Amino acid sequence: MQWAASAAAHLGFRGQALPRAPGRRLSGSQVGQRVPVRGAHPGGQGPAGPEPAAPQDALRRTPLHDFHLAHGGKLVAFAGWRLPVQYRDSHVDSHLHTRRHCSLFDVSHMLQTKIHGRDRVKLMESLVVGDIAELRPNQGTLSLFTNEAGGILDDLIVTNASEGHLYVVSNAGCRDKDLALMQDKVRELQSRGSDVGLEVVDNALLALQGPAAARVLQAGVADDLRKLPFMTSAVMEVFGVPSCRVTRCGYTGEDGVEVGQAWGQGGGGLGPAAHRPPLSPQISVPAEGAVGLAATLLGDPAVRPAGLAARDSLRLEAGLCLYGSDIDERTTPVEGSLGWTLGRRRRAAMDFPGAAVIVPQLKGKVPRRRVGLTCEGAPMRAHSPILSVEGTVIGAVTSGCPSPCLRKNVAMGYVPPEYSQPGTPLLVEVRRKQQEAVVSKMPFVPTNYYTLK
Repeated sequence: MQWAASAAAHLGFRGQALPRAPGRRLSGSQVGQRVPVRGAHPGGQGPAGPEPAAPQDALRRTPLHDFHLAHGGKLVAFAGWRLPVQYRDSHVDSHLHTRRHCSLFDVSHMLQTKIHGRDRVKLMESLVVGDIAELRPNQGTLSLFTNEAGGILDDLIVTNASEGHLYVVSNAGCRDKDLALMQDKVRELQSRGSDVGLEVVDNALLALQGPAAARVLQAGVADDLRKLPFMTSAVMEVFGVPSCRVTRCGYTGEDGVEVGQAWGQGGGGLGPAAHRPPLSPQISVPAEGAVGLAATLLGDPAVRPAGLAARDSLRLEAGLCLYGSDIDERTTPVEGSLGWTLGRRRRAAMDFPGAAVIVPQLKGKVPRRRVGLTCEGAPMRAHSPILSVEGTVIGAVTSGCPSPCLRKNVAMGYVPPEYSQPGTPLLVEVRRKQQEAVVSKMPFVPTNYYTLK
C-alpha cells in the first residue's frame, strides 16, 4: 500500500490541499443518484492536485527557511509560504517517530494576533461562538468565527493572556479573511467609543509534538511544565531565548507545546476527546533566536524535524478538522460535530453570528453530520462519494489517508444523521470502484492529552 497524506492544516496546516505531483481525479456522483454496486479497486490514490505555481520570490519564508534546506527539507508552496512537506525521513517514518518519540514542526506561517483594550472580550465574543469571558488567566480555548448563516469562517485558538490581552492563533490560509473580519469589527467598536485595538504579531512559531516533548523542553526552562496543562500557556525563557510564549497545544494528538518569539515587524475549555486539539508544546519565539532554538531542540536524539505530510496524517488519525476541507463557510458547528465549542452562556444569550441557525440545531435535526470512516483496500480521498449499502450516494469524503499506525485507511466525511452511528456499514467509491466502509468513532488513534491529576 502506498502511504501518502491527503492535506495539511490547525492549529498548523489547515485550509488547503497538500501539494503533490498531479494525478487522475476521482470520479464523482450527485448526492441521491443511484449507481450500480461494483467491486473495490486495489491500490492507492493521491490527494487533490498541487497548488498553482507561484513565483518563488512571491512566497513568504519563515525564519527557519534556510534551516529546513540544511536539514534536507523538501520545500513546497503552501498558503503563500515556502514550507517543508517532509525531510530526509519518509513521511511514514516521520509520522511514526512523532507518535513514539518527538518531532519539531515549523508553524510560523500561522496568523498570530493580539487584541488589546478593556473591550477586547466584547470584540472577540462578537465574532466567535465561545465563552471568552470565562477563560482564566493564560487559559485558551478552540473557537470558531461564524457568519450569519451559521457557517464556519475559520477555527482559531483564543488565549486570555495574563499580560492583559487576548492572544489569537488562526489559519494562514484564512489570513486575509480573518484580518479583515477583526479589523472591521475593531473600527466598528472604536466608532462607538469602545476601548479596543488589534496588533498583528509577526512571530516565529515552533511546535514540539510527541510523548517526549515535555521532557525535551523541560531541560531548557525553569518553569515546571507539569503545572502547564492542556490549553494553557506561559511566557518564559526557553534554552536561553527570552520572552517565549509556550502553549500546551498542537495538532497531532500527542503531548507537546508550541513556542513563539517575535520576528520581523510586530504588528478554554476542553471539548470531547474526539474533537480536542492535541496537547503538544507550541513555542512563539523571536527570529534571532528561532534557528538556534530549533537546532538546540534537534540536538536531543529523541527529536527529528517533520513537515506538512506527517502533520496531516497525524491530525487525521486524531480526528481533527482541516479547515477548507472538513469544515468551511457552508458547514455549521453542529454539522461539523463541533457543537461543544459553543459556550453555555453564549447558547442561552444567542448573541454570536449565526446563533439563530446554530442553536436550534443543537436539539433539532441537521441534514448531515461529520463522521469517521475506516475501510480496507484503496485509500479514501477527499471528494470520494459515500453510498448506502443499497448503492445510493448519501455524502462525500472530506479528508482521507492510510493510517501509518493502524495500517488501514481512515477518513472523515459527511452523511445524513441516520447513517452516522458508529458501526454503520456503508460503501465508498474510489477510482470508479466501490468498496466497503464502516462508520467509526474518532479519534482513530488514542490521544495523549496532559491534564492535571
